[in-house]
Amino acid sequence: MKANGPPKFLARRSYRRRRVIDAARLMPVLGLFLVLLPILWRPAATPEPDTARGGLYLFAVWLLLIVVAFVLARRLSRVDRDGESGAPGAAGQQEPH
Repeated sequence: MKANGPPKFLARRSYRRRRVIDAARLMPVLGLFLVLLPILWRPAATPEPDTARGGLYLFAVWLLLIVVAFVLARRLSRVDRDGESGAPGAAGQQEPH
């Protein structure tokens, strides 16, 4: 017997788009964790905090977050652009009811 129901898996394009959106939603949480991480560091040999290492770390995290946000934005815009041209309902095509 063949069951006529919804497909068990999402379309590949839709699945990838949702995963990119999920990654974009997790970026602030990851960024907050990475920025607050130096609070847990202990100084190596002196009681004073290692400001230079902490500053370089924060700059690297800041740069990494910018690059990741850029890549995610490019992937989302590419998926949206591809989806507009081939998706049902776009460019005068009607979606089946």
